[in-house]
Amino acid sequence: MPGWPKEGTFHSLRHFFATTLMSNGVEPQEVQRALRHANLRITLETYVHWMPKRDRQRSLIGQLLRPSGRDQTRQDRN
Repeated sequence: MPGWPKEGTFHSLRHFFATTLMSNGVEPQEVQRALRHANLRITLETYVHWMPKRDRQRSLIGQLLRPSGRDQTRQDRN
């Protein structure tokens, strides 16, 4: 979790707010609305590294193809 901003600027407080939300699993769309970013891309490009890793999709294509590959191997054996 991010620490309290050392500088007392509006921007540092805004960044602290956004990183706290993201690191605690708040949906990116909610963070976008709270920050009033014009689109979700701005929010994600700035704060995606603060998302908890367990929520990130990894190897999605591999997960989708793996069952198919196993079925193919079984069919080849028969």
